[in-house]
Amino acid sequence: MTTSTSGKRHRFSLGRCLEDFTIGDIYEHFPGRTITEADNIQFSLLTMNNHPMHCDHAFAANSEFGKPLVNSGLTLAIVLGMTVADVSGKAIANLGWTDIRLTAPVHPGDTIYAESEVLDKRESKSRPMQGIVTVRTTGLKADGTVFMTFVRSVLIPKRGHEVESRHPGHPAATNTN
Repeated sequence: MTTSTSGKRHRFSLGRCLEDFTIGDIYEHFPGRTITEADNIQFSLLTMNNHPMHCDHAFAANSEFGKPLVNSGLTLAIVLGMTVADVSGKAIANLGWTDIRLTAPVHPGDTIYAESEVLDKRESKSRPMQGIVTVRTTGLKADGTVFMTFVRSVLIPKRGHEVESRHPGHPAATNTN
């Protein structure tokens, strides 16, 4: 999101405050991401997942898929990352993920996209300046195939209580122009 600070000056604002969410709204996250073979192998090595379906073309060729699969941890991480600018950029904390479903294979070279639907929004009972937003995120391949869904709950500040509005070195807190 971009906000106007004054005149011709505009500033990117990551995420939303509690008041900006409406149940039923759907955020189409952009841009998409083409997953490379290098992404898949590096993530698999980094996470110590040495399953040959991720890194051995000869092994994967004999599987029902006929080619390597992208590590599902990587697709989850990328889809989650795609949601930050719209959903959790101002979050205090992620409160949890539920109902993670992997519904179709993703292969190196596939381009993926994501969208999130606001399922619930409520003020926190114990934190009066914050609230809880719950979204269902869907990962889609470029051809429209749904390959992943999950539900996530996030603790979000109310307007005026986000971290950048209190950070003395951030232009949003110090710029009076």
